[in-house]
Amino acid sequence: MSASTPTTPVAKAGTTREPQVLRPDRKKSRLGYNIIGLVFAAVMAFPVYWLIVSALRPNQEIRSYDQTLWPSSITFDNFKRALNQPNFDTAVQSTLIVSLTAVVGGMVIATLAALAIGRFKFFGRKPLLVVLILVQMLPPTAMLIPIYAQLNAMGGLNEYWGLIAIYLVATLPFAVVMIRGFVVNIPVELEESAMVDGCTRFGAFMRVVFPLLAPGLAAASIFALVNAWNEYLFAYILMNDNDKYTLNVWLMTFTTERGTDYGALMAGSTMIALPVVIFFMIIQKKMATGLTSGAVKG
Repeated sequence: MSASTPTTPVAKAGTTREPQVLRPDRKKSRLGYNIIGLVFAAVMAFPVYWLIVSALRPNQEIRSYDQTLWPSSITFDNFKRALNQPNFDTAVQSTLIVSLTAVVGGMVIATLAALAIGRFKFFGRKPLLVVLILVQMLPPTAMLIPIYAQLNAMGGLNEYWGLIAIYLVATLPFAVVMIRGFVVNIPVELEESAMVDGCTRFGAFMRVVFPLLAPGLAAASIFALVNAWNEYLFAYILMNDNDKYTLNVWLMTFTTERGTDYGALMAGSTMIALPVVIFFMIIQKKMATGLTSGAVKG
């Protein structure tokens, strides 16, 4: 008789594998990384927490030297004083006009530019990408005087369109580079198939390419909105009328010769930050979806 050879057990159909058990050293390393991540998250979130808590504290407790992590009593008087502050309505109106126009206009122009750079070959395409990246390295304050002189010559001081143009141009390089990365990863065959089925080039873009650009547009729009919504220096220098100040410049009204109303200032800052947070929560799913998810059925 021949010697029997050992055989490895074969899993039967329908049976499930046992979960893989991590080694103790891997468990310790993962636990250490989780602790480090929680520490960094706590450090990053603490200023936001302190902002909200300060907005809910009584004003005399804010000025006290004995500060606690939680207020002894919660009050909404700070929010009432912030809402009753002069020029609040006009500041909201100015911020919405400038920010939304800059974001929408920037996304349209950036999408068209990204399509041109990503889809067509022309002379100077690579140097143009390098210039777009280098422009991001220039600090905005270094261009303040030339921008002020140019807008003054064009009559754009104390005008919405002047501030909109600044915000739009400031977000274009980043948006073009980001959206271009999504464009080059979309197969050209998808557009060609749509055009073979009867779509025009614009129809193929709207029905095939544009939905696949949603993650890139979401990320670029968040950057553009945060840049326009939170900008202070250009809005303060270029706008001279109190009725055209944006919300960040409006926060200066809480500081007077008699001192600073810190409670109302914190409440106003909290209200200003909410729209950006809500906008991010609405489009975060678009950022998480796959680039070509559902594009081709296999």
